Amino acid sequence: MVFMGTQEISSEGAIIEGGKDPQDRILTIPNLITVVRLALLPVFVWLLLSQNNRAAAAILLGTIGATDWVDGWFARRFDQVSNFGKVLDPVADRMLFFVSIVAIIIDGGAPLWFCIAVFVREILVSIATLVLAALGARRIDVTWSGKAGTFGLMFAFPLFLLAASGSSWEWVWLASAWICAIPGLALSYWATVLYVPLGLRALREGRSGQSES
Repeated sequence: MVFMGTQEISSEGAIIEGGKDPQDRILTIPNLITVVRLALLPVFVWLLLSQNNRAAAAILLGTIGATDWVDGWFARRFDQVSNFGKVLDPVADRMLFFVSIVAIIIDGGAPLWFCIAVFVREILVSIATLVLAALGARRIDVTWSGKAGTFGLMFAFPLFLLAASGSSWEWVWLASAWICAIPGLALSYWATVLYVPLGLRALREGRSGQSES
C-alpha cells in the first residue's frame, strides 16, 4: 500500500481518497435504484388490493422484478460496488417476495400452493441468513442457481396476475407463468440445498478470522 498525501493507492492500483475504501460508500446510484424499487412495493399493494387492478399491479411488479439486475450492472459497470449495496440488494429481493406474495395470497391471483412454496423457501433462507450472521459467519455470495431461480419467480407472479386479470390473452399469460414458475421454483430450492455447505464453510471461515484477530 502506497500513500500520496490524502490519497492511498492499493496494491491493485486503485486510488482511495482520504485512505477510505470506496466500497464503504452508501450514497451511490445503484443503492438509490434499490431504494426506489422498495418504495414502489406499497404502490403495488395499493393497486392490487385497494384498486383491484391486477393488470396494473402485474406490470408494476414485473417492472420492479425486471430492474433487479440494473443496480448490480450499474454498480459493476461504473465501479460503484459498495458493501452497503451488497447487503441492501438481497434484502430488497426478500422484501419484494414477502410483500408481494402476501398481497397475492390475499388477492388470490396465483395458485396458493405455489405462493406457499415460495414463501416457505424465503422464510428458510432469511432465518438461515440471520442465524449465520449472528454466529459470525462471513457473507455468502448468491449462487448462479439462486439468481436464476429468483429471476424466474419474479416474472412468474406478474404473469399469474395478468392471467387472472380477465385479459383475452389469459392462456398465453398462464402458460408463460408456468414456464417461469416451475424452473424458478426448482432452481430456488436447489440453491437452498447448495447454501447448506456454503453456509457451514462461511461459518468456519468467519470464526477462524475472528479467532486470528
